[in-house]
Amino acid sequence: MAELITKNKRSTRVDLTPMVDLGFLLITFFVFTTALTQPTAMKLILPKDAPIQDNVPEHAVITLIPAKSDLIYYYEGKDPSKLQTADFHSIRDIVLDKKRRSDPKWFEVILKPSKDATYKNVVDILDEMKIDGVPRYALVDITPGESSLALSLQENPSWRPSTK
Repeated sequence: MAELITKNKRSTRVDLTPMVDLGFLLITFFVFTTALTQPTAMKLILPKDAPIQDNVPEHAVITLIPAKSDLIYYYEGKDPSKLQTADFHSIRDIVLDKKRRSDPKWFEVILKPSKDATYKNVVDILDEMKIDGVPRYALVDITPGESSLALSLQENPSWRPSTK
């Protein structure tokens, strides 16, 4: 009979322990040397608590009131009874037209978010000021009169405030 001759073969197993150690060392190195991303924020300059000097001509001011349903109420000058409605698609043309018609030295936009305005609406209108190149704009609280006019216009779109 034929005998089966077997030779002792060496093990083909490779010890990967040093590779695992090297991998963890590389991961640790990259984690500690990587700079985390810095949060981006819009630079916001707040005025000091000083008496308000109202020397801006009325014809150079436009007031924007962001409200719910992506609506923006606006009026030119200081008379809120001339309140008009726009949306975020048309507000750029309105602001740029007012900017073109006004003296650049005096042009100013006043932003007065309503209670119904979302955070997104306020950020969008601030972004719009940056896009349109508006040099002076202010974010202030809405007055009760403006709020009631905007609410009346929102409830009944065909209603227009009476001029006094």
